[in-house]
Amino acid sequence: MPAPFPHCCSLQINNTCVPGGREKIGKEKGWGGAKMAKFTLKAENFCSFLPQTTSTTVGKAFAFRDKSVGGSYFQLSPARPSSLKFRVLCGIREKEGVKKEGETVPAVAPSHQGVNGVRVGEAEQGRLGRGGDGGGEVGFDWNWPPWKNLPPRYKLIGTTSLAFVICNMDKVNLSVAIIPMSNQFGWSSSTAGLVQSSFFWGYALSQLPGGWLAKRFGGRKVLELGVLTWSCATALVPLLAGFMPGLVFSRILVGIGEGVSPSAATDLIARTIPLQERSRAVAFVFGGLSVGSVTGLLLAPALIQHYGWESVFYLFGLFGLAWFIGFQTMVEQEASYTAEPAANSSSHEEEKSQGSSLEELGESMNDVPWKAIFKSPAVWAMIYAHFCGSWGHYNCLSWLPTYFSEALNLNLTEAAWVSILPPLASVFVTNLAAQLADKLISSGVETTTVRKFCQTVGFLAPALCMIPSAVDLGLHPWQVVGILTAGLALSSFSLSGLYCTHQDISPEYASILLGITSTTGAVPGIVGVALTGYLLDTTHSWTISLFAPSIFFYLTGTIVWLVFASSKPQNFSS
Repeated sequence: MPAPFPHCCSLQINNTCVPGGREKIGKEKGWGGAKMAKFTLKAENFCSFLPQTTSTTVGKAFAFRDKSVGGSYFQLSPARPSSLKFRVLCGIREKEGVKKEGETVPAVAPSHQGVNGVRVGEAEQGRLGRGGDGGGEVGFDWNWPPWKNLPPRYKLIGTTSLAFVICNMDKVNLSVAIIPMSNQFGWSSSTAGLVQSSFFWGYALSQLPGGWLAKRFGGRKVLELGVLTWSCATALVPLLAGFMPGLVFSRILVGIGEGVSPSAATDLIARTIPLQERSRAVAFVFGGLSVGSVTGLLLAPALIQHYGWESVFYLFGLFGLAWFIGFQTMVEQEASYTAEPAANSSSHEEEKSQGSSLEELGESMNDVPWKAIFKSPAVWAMIYAHFCGSWGHYNCLSWLPTYFSEALNLNLTEAAWVSILPPLASVFVTNLAAQLADKLISSGVETTTVRKFCQTVGFLAPALCMIPSAVDLGLHPWQVVGILTAGLALSSFSLSGLYCTHQDISPEYASILLGITSTTGAVPGIVGVALTGYLLDTTHSWTISLFAPSIFFYLTGTIVWLVFASSKPQNFSS
């Protein structure tokens, strides 16, 4: 029988030589004095032998025979040879000069990963295996999930974006469910507007505290707490729907949980992402909001029709709880090997914060240079721009399904599906704007110029595209839908404008700045959504109640942004 590795005097695994040679392994198998080492599958405790094959079959299907179960075979056929990793723990005894059991064999090949992903021997794995025959163990290190080998900061950005997907799913679910809920409980448009606006009460209250908490404890901890809070509150909505104060309180809790999330994400981005990648990171994270809107508006109508409106809140709340559990596991795993300065800094702050007293926490609020921040014209430009953008965004998010249903005479499913189009188009526009912004900055264009350009597009496009809806031009309903979709999709340029400026001005206080601007940005959700419902009841005009105010704020926001906005770094502490 030919030797399995005829071209080398060493044991070969995926063309990687293990020093020692066949002569050192033994002579039982007739391979020029070589003895085959015994292997054991960790998971199944099989007594198995590696196949007697040539090295040309490496990466193909392997069959391991288990004599203890009647000669059955366990076959392993990886789709990609490089995706299978072996961790080999085996003791080898020479026939002459055999080491006594329990003694340490010199470590084999210090490399942790071979040519095709094979891991062979580590210092702590050099002991002889169990049993008198020098048997060892074979463990399998699967290259799964696909993001396993990504840098830690990319994993954090990915999971944060997923949290934002769930965030907007729990935000838009009520905009669809409000229609059957209003029919069931006999709510007017004013009452429906009150219920929807209650979310923004909590959202506004949590913005500034969320920014401070993110700076003090780190964005990861704050994000965890936020997701857990809004998910539990979402699941409580069906239980409290018949009791108006309880329903309003549950939506306030959802708003509080989601309100701390933008500041937490901003803190993560400011700590881990360099300027040249920041537009894409912000777009990827906050782009999860558009994906969440699409997903929520796709799932909600079908769930309502088949299982009732209650199922939307139960299922979406469960998604958030599942994310919370998964994120806990991911954070624990990364904490064991993450060595990035930003992560270490965050961990140091968390440990320091956990031991702080209430007095120290209060003093840390005084450490924020509030006076210097509010003296900056650029900060006031961000505050007003955030207010203007939120007025159009929150009102459209809350009332477009009702507008499509009543003004365009679409049923619940059609209205919800049409409402998907703006956020769906926003997913593509967001990526386009981010790539364009980063490319311009990398090519030497001033950062302030790029931010002003992107925010101007994000304001003027929806303002212009709302005019056909505000003025009756006799257009077909689907033409109105198409124009609105284009305008609201282009508003996503704001993610490469306003939403990047906080990190540009001051990475140190980025979460505080976003907390400030988001607090004013949540006011339109409180006032605007309820006011739209009131105006709709009194005037029965979508132009006066929805479109005209949005156009006004988009245009004035553009003017203020072009005059006062800046992305030049500012040292507020000095």
